[in-house]
Amino acid sequence: MQIHFDEGATEKIQPHLGDDKKLLLTFEDGVGPYSQHAMIHMQVQFSLNVVKASDPATDYDTEIDSNLGPILIKGYSQEDLNAHMNVHFNKTLNTLVLSGDGGDIDTNMGFIDFTEANGVRNNPAR
Repeated sequence: MQIHFDEGATEKIQPHLGDDKKLLLTFEDGVGPYSQHAMIHMQVQFSLNVVKASDPATDYDTEIDSNLGPILIKGYSQEDLNAHMNVHFNKTLNTLVLSGDGGDIDTNMGFIDFTEANGVRNNPAR
């Protein structure tokens, strides 16, 4: 399983990364400290999260490769993902789009940098 971030997504995310941080792809199901909510309606929703390398991530038991480095996911969320995925930054809407071999997975994927004081508030998918 792998994810490729396009140039726009890389420009948006790269400044938030560093050796002291890790990247999570969070299935928004209400499980774990980084999941914002469990949606009531039938919609698959993900967010890309930046956390401190020292922060706990015990729910994230699977690692996938990306051109931005390893990304941790909740293993069971693989059911909603594809073997080959892409993240595209839509500049017009200021949104991240997660897509895979089967088409769009999440057309408004959140981006939350939990290392910043207003990280949750600055999530464009709120």
